[in-house]
Amino acid sequence: MRVFFTGGSGKAGKWAIQHLQAQGHHVMNVDRVPSGSDCPELLIDLCDAGQVIGAMSQFIESAELGKGTGVPTYDAVVHFAAIPRVMIGTDGECFRQNTITTYNVIEAAVKLGISKVIFASSETTYAVCFADGEVKPDFVPIDETHPTVPHDSYAMSKVCNEMTAKSFQARTGADIYGLRINNVIEPNEYAEMFPAFVKDPALRRRNIFAYIDARDLGHIVDCCLKTDGLGYEVFNVSNDDMSVGITSNEVIERFYQGVEVRGKMSEHETFYSNKKAKEMVGFAPKHSWRDVLKR
Repeated sequence: MRVFFTGGSGKAGKWAIQHLQAQGHHVMNVDRVPSGSDCPELLIDLCDAGQVIGAMSQFIESAELGKGTGVPTYDAVVHFAAIPRVMIGTDGECFRQNTITTYNVIEAAVKLGISKVIFASSETTYAVCFADGEVKPDFVPIDETHPTVPHDSYAMSKVCNEMTAKSFQARTGADIYGLRINNVIEPNEYAEMFPAFVKDPALRRRNIFAYIDARDLGHIVDCCLKTDGLGYEVFNVSNDDMSVGITSNEVIERFYQGVEVRGKMSEHETFYSNKKAKEMVGFAPKHSWRDVLKR
């Protein structure tokens, strides 16, 4: 597939692009800064609607000129570009950029007749991550039916983006899928970070004791590219196990007293349910920090 990918210079995006290229997709990275990877790139301001639709409707590279049949269309758009969290700049600027870029990208895609859009939402929509003080989930494991009423501007922007996407889908009939991505972990970060999480599980409370391997994140993007006809859907994105060494029962006892537990959980099962993604798009995460630390 010919894929227009925004934010491919970021932590999550670069791994997703690597995976998509390995599956044979032809990817264009669209970002404000170069990625340094082996991928054609356009450097634009996604807050500028004119630049977005212009970038989405032009040649990727000189090799496409040889056919003499005009600009080929994109088969899909993947939108990962964003200010990645609060406390980088001002709250208002985080909200402004994240919402306007998402509007611009989806609007350009549907106006150009691109029928598949995948966009990055976030675990933060469930209000736990950047809350002032401690906010506990309404129930665990958290699935996509959990309320999304966040307290911070980053998560607010993601909830707004989900409604923007849902509205565009209702208007156009395109397939638009949102990925509520948990804390992205690169392979080298397991040895660097996870011993501390094993020692002190409380460090992972704000991430709902979950994580997503950057390589498995690329895998779910590919799964969504290959799955048609779902209309508008959102999916939690996480690995199968928790990011701490204690058992699920110990997590419940120490951190989720009084929280409804829906169903029996296995010993190390994630509290950030990925069952919907498995059932609907064939998501099958393969990586675990436990394998790395054993080695």
